[in-house]
Amino acid sequence: MKKKKEAALGFIFVTVLIDVIGFGIIIPVIPELIRSLVKGTMSDAARIGGWLMFAYAIMQFIFSPVLGNLSDKYGRRAILLISLFGFGVDYLFTAFAPTIFWLFIGRLIAGITGASYTTATAYIADISTPDKRAQNFGMLGAAFGLGFIIGPALGGLLSHYGLRAPFFAAAALTFINWIYGFFILPESLSPEHRRPFDWKRANPVGSLMKLRSYPAVAGLIISFFLLYIAAHAVMSTWSYYSIEKFGWSEAQVGISLAVVGVMVAFVQGVLIRKVIPALGQTRSVLIGLLVYSVGMVLFAFAAQGWQMYAFTVIYCLGGIAGPALQGYISGHVPPDSQGELQGALTSMISVTSIFGPLLMTNLFAWFTKPGHPRFPGAPFLMGALLLVISAWLAYRTMSQEHAVKHY
Repeated sequence: MKKKKEAALGFIFVTVLIDVIGFGIIIPVIPELIRSLVKGTMSDAARIGGWLMFAYAIMQFIFSPVLGNLSDKYGRRAILLISLFGFGVDYLFTAFAPTIFWLFIGRLIAGITGASYTTATAYIADISTPDKRAQNFGMLGAAFGLGFIIGPALGGLLSHYGLRAPFFAAAALTFINWIYGFFILPESLSPEHRRPFDWKRANPVGSLMKLRSYPAVAGLIISFFLLYIAAHAVMSTWSYYSIEKFGWSEAQVGISLAVVGVMVAFVQGVLIRKVIPALGQTRSVLIGLLVYSVGMVLFAFAAQGWQMYAFTVIYCLGGIAGPALQGYISGHVPPDSQGELQGALTSMISVTSIFGPLLMTNLFAWFTKPGHPRFPGAPFLMGALLLVISAWLAYRTMSQEHAVKHY
């Protein structure tokens, strides 16, 4: 049984890793691909690229709870395999896209099938014991880190063979993983823990409202939301900030992002397995959020480029917060609702992917616009403020629960 669980965890890790590689692999080629399709400038490509991100995030928001609820009825395995197969089809679809319209269709499909992360997290919750749940969620964070190291590097390498080559490579990886899962992956949700599908519960807004039924989750969900909004200070403006303030080349930006990816993978894949059991979930959440905020402030006031590397170490140590918070929330939801919970959390992340980049990039643009007060680090300070608020909300919610238990 232990070996089966380890094999299943390995498959889920690879599934998420391939999802992220598939996203990262197109980063180096998507601007030129868009420009070639619209026959416009790089400015046109950037504007359209923003709407492509919007389309992807909207579909994730809508379909994450649908797939989560379907997995609560039919089991995780079937939904994972269907999503993974669809993701592979999307890559082929995008690879052959003749116009920008078809590229948008491909991104919409990717948003739907990319919601497989919902079922992956529910699978992790099914097979994890309470004391291992947070660490196993952290494994998914490690997959994200590794994916954002491998993806852009692989995409840049393959672009020498044409703008479409990275999409074919992503499709091949996805189908290989699908074949492996079809023959190896066991079901994690036993029949007695399944429930009927309910469209009301699969509604992306309704699923979030349903979380209010769980006191701990209702309070911590806002903390979770603020954490992911704050993260876009780094995710959405890092390249703009480093180029504007330090004059970095694209290669330097790529190297710095690879370092961030390595640190994220180390913290969430290795360090949290030691730190969270030692500190406990409550202290891991609070300490992690506060360390994140310190890292943001340091980024905002960095005077030289090399400091960004040093401050990255501090910032990434805050990575214990996300898995600990997600594990804490998951521990307060019954087994037959784990898919619904993870679908709601993924939908929440999708919402932050819609609004987070808009907030942070516009803040950066305003403070670097001629005639305005100049402070390129403004998004990082906003991120730090949001993280402090997130920590305060988490502390208040968990303190209230602990007080009730002791009473």
